[in-house]
Amino acid sequence: MNPLELTLLYLLAAVLGVAACRFLKLPPMLGYLVVGVLIGPNALALARNSESVHRLGEFGVVFLMFVIGLEFNLPKLRAMRRHVFGLGLLQVLLTVLLASAALLALAWAGAERGGAGWQTALALSGALAMSSTAIVVKLMAERLELESEHGKRIMGVLLFQDLAVVPLLVLIPALAAPIEQLAPTLALAALKAALLITLLLVGGQGIMRWWLTLVARRKSEELFVLNLLLVTLGLAWLTELAGLSLALGAFIAGMLISETEFKHHVETDIRPFHDVLLGLFFISIGMMLDWRLVLERWPLVLLLVTLPVLFKAALVALLARGLGAQPGVALRTGLYLAQAGEFGFVLLALAQTHSLVPADLLNPILASMVLSMVATPFIILHSNALVLRLARSDWLQQSLQLTQIARQSINASRHVIICGYGRSGQSLARVLQREGIPHLALDLDPDRVRQAASAGDSVVFGDAARLQVLVAAGLARAAAVVITYADVGGALRVLAHAREHAPQVPVIVRTRDDHDLDTLQQAGATEVVPESIEGSLMLVTHALALLGVPMRRVIRVVQEQRDARYKLLRGYFHGEDDSSIDELEQERLSSLTLPLGAFAIGQRLGQLGLATLGAQVLSLRRRGGEAVDPELGLALQDGDTLVLSGKPEPLALATQRLLSG
Repeated sequence: MNPLELTLLYLLAAVLGVAACRFLKLPPMLGYLVVGVLIGPNALALARNSESVHRLGEFGVVFLMFVIGLEFNLPKLRAMRRHVFGLGLLQVLLTVLLASAALLALAWAGAERGGAGWQTALALSGALAMSSTAIVVKLMAERLELESEHGKRIMGVLLFQDLAVVPLLVLIPALAAPIEQLAPTLALAALKAALLITLLLVGGQGIMRWWLTLVARRKSEELFVLNLLLVTLGLAWLTELAGLSLALGAFIAGMLISETEFKHHVETDIRPFHDVLLGLFFISIGMMLDWRLVLERWPLVLLLVTLPVLFKAALVALLARGLGAQPGVALRTGLYLAQAGEFGFVLLALAQTHSLVPADLLNPILASMVLSMVATPFIILHSNALVLRLARSDWLQQSLQLTQIARQSINASRHVIICGYGRSGQSLARVLQREGIPHLALDLDPDRVRQAASAGDSVVFGDAARLQVLVAAGLARAAAVVITYADVGGALRVLAHAREHAPQVPVIVRTRDDHDLDTLQQAGATEVVPESIEGSLMLVTHALALLGVPMRRVIRVVQEQRDARYKLLRGYFHGEDDSSIDELEQERLSSLTLPLGAFAIGQRLGQLGLATLGAQVLSLRRRGGEAVDPELGLALQDGDTLVLSGKPEPLALATQRLLSG
């Protein structure tokens, strides 16, 4: 197979694998691993596990370590130091020590043919200590758990694991040295790493900032990207030349750039290279897996899946509990971190390259790591049920939490439930308070809730995506629900609960842009407010004002743009305080509930000819509260509530036609 055919094969396999994982809502990494198994020499044999493929895979690891270095910053470490250097350090250290001791005991007892030495035990236990950042962070973000108590601990552990990879990348190649040369080799590798890192970090930051500024001034995107590749691969080559790993140099390059003002620009530019090449790395890992050997030795594979997952879950839970976490929080932390990780594959591949892994164990270990990662979404999905069964106190704590929420909302009626108490939620709450409108905010950041509640704000700790929390907050009695966090997955869960249990309550959703507009509206959102559109309207306002356009015209132009975008802002509901001549002649909103015997009952909207009268139907709700699209072919029913838009006279004519024909 020539290079072009091989490239096309990899691209086709990667596209199909990632598409399948997206459809099944699984991480793309699993798709790469599966297609690697399928096209590899041990299955369909469409591609050979060639040296060029391994080399491309190594570049994927290089860019992965570069991104990790880019995300490394001292303020973040200081803010999370208790979890990073407490729970994270203990998890990695104890996992390596206990797993190494267990492997050595098995080897000594003759349970493993060939007898693994302590070098093999140390390399395998280092891979075992890693968890999957990509899978866990994605799932926690979808479940809105990043700011929860267990979420903060998990992020701290994952951050320390990323840091722990650096010394392991230095250690594992040194372990391959002959036993009599092992101590000098380890000492020399550590000295080289220390000198190189010190040299680069002491004078490297100033040079890196100067160089990136010089390149950026040329104002060429192409030149900037080429420079990034040069810096990343150049430092990787430098560390390899010093007898260390390529990945260590890439990590240092990321650290140097992370301290400059170009960090976010670099993250955007490097992402495509990182994702594509890392995908090739996982394909090459999958190609190493021989599924026939896995089937032949399935009891061993099952054992290697079960024992490490149970061991890591129990160890992390015990450590978290010992460091002061509540039982439920500790159990969740353990369950979320029980699987193998992408860096585990990196370390295992490195150990296999240096002949530290027995050949007959490589395939069972690889298979067990893949299976543990496949099981992770299902473990996390059922984690709450497992925790409630294993930790009775967590059930009591959740009950107390719901009781506290219910106590806050028990006397509230026609109130607004604010989902998320970040900047947008707090701004809304202040306006509602000033207008005398009751409200209750739900948020998952305990520090924010504590500070805001102590300042007198009406906010409680609770996950708005859970039905029990919404019910306790008085969903059925609420005047409206406002979702202020820009998370589509969380918003869809809230919308599903609201549509099923309180369809009469309008729900307003905030999003970053209008990409998911149709999805949210179909899920039951009364109105969707994209930040990008509001930002552009504010930009128009300031630009026109600075250009000398009269402010009254500016306001009218912007309002016309809003009217074209937000159907519920086309006009307003008329009240007693709207008494001026101008206001009486403006377009307004009017709601009408069809009584029994009304002329329009049984008629289709298109047959009534309301548009010819100058009135427009903006929304329609059935008697039970169900919102339906006001299509021309829709037949009206008794109890339907229509929201009409138009000027006073057309609205009066439309109302008369609906009621009496």
